[in-house]
Amino acid sequence: MKTIDTGPKVEELGVSENTLAAIILEARTFDATMPEVDEDEGSNDVDDDEISVLEDQDDNPALQVLTEAIKSLSMEEQETLVALVWLGRGDFDADEWDEARAMAAERDNGDVAGYLAGIPMLGDYLEAGADALGINLSETEAQTMSHPQKRAEF
Repeated sequence: MKTIDTGPKVEELGVSENTLAAIILEARTFDATMPEVDEDEGSNDVDDDEISVLEDQDDNPALQVLTEAIKSLSMEEQETLVALVWLGRGDFDADEWDEARAMAAERDNGDVAGYLAGIPMLGDYLEAGADALGINLSETEAQTMSHPQKRAEF
């Protein structure tokens, strides 16, 4: 007989599902950026159909929104995000969740937002980490996408 896990494997995640879903959506928006093609190009945004907003530049609005969203979280919430990334990319297993959280708290380098924003596929890792803990964010993400005001409520 096969046993099916039907609920979260942790009692308290340390961040709300709404906040996590909003961060994942912001991370995916930023992940859609591409390396800057030509720093010295002479054209303007209007002529290029605003394509430059997808380029990864220092003043990239998607990066600014993502880092500000992460910075607005408590340290516990930021540490949870770091631990979820590590879980999502396979550095830890779900049964090592407490260890991952403890290591995230010890590792704090003072710039959690910069650390997380520098991880390619951040949104995918966060979602995979939540999935590993039995937390399905699909419905929460859909609600956040259809109600943009929820996205701004970090």
